[in-house]
Amino acid sequence: MFKGLGGLGDMGKMMKAAQEMQTKMTELQEEMHNIVVEGQAGAGLVKASCTAKGELKTLDIDPSIFNGDDKEVVEDLILAAIKDAQQKAQERSKEEMGKLAESMGLPKDMNLPF
Repeated sequence: MFKGLGGLGDMGKMMKAAQEMQTKMTELQEEMHNIVVEGQAGAGLVKASCTAKGELKTLDIDPSIFNGDDKEVVEDLILAAIKDAQQKAQERSKEEMGKLAESMGLPKDMNLPF
């Protein structure tokens, strides 16, 4: 198709690969809204779940920790569970981006999106 045009054939391949990568990145960004991870604190007394995009979805608190004297402890557990979920979401997002990079023939540790 691009015979006789020198390096333009390669340019066409690169453009097609870039378009394909952009499409896959868009699909993965949408999928990240559906991937849910869970963080915990206090040996599971407080659980938080969020999407791989870091959006908090649920918070589950065991009723046994509701004691007026332990208000600060409960608040700390809630924050710890949320932070744990968000850290796991970030790790999962990085893992999914690495899979996409590998599928495109790029190094797994390449930071996508650019």
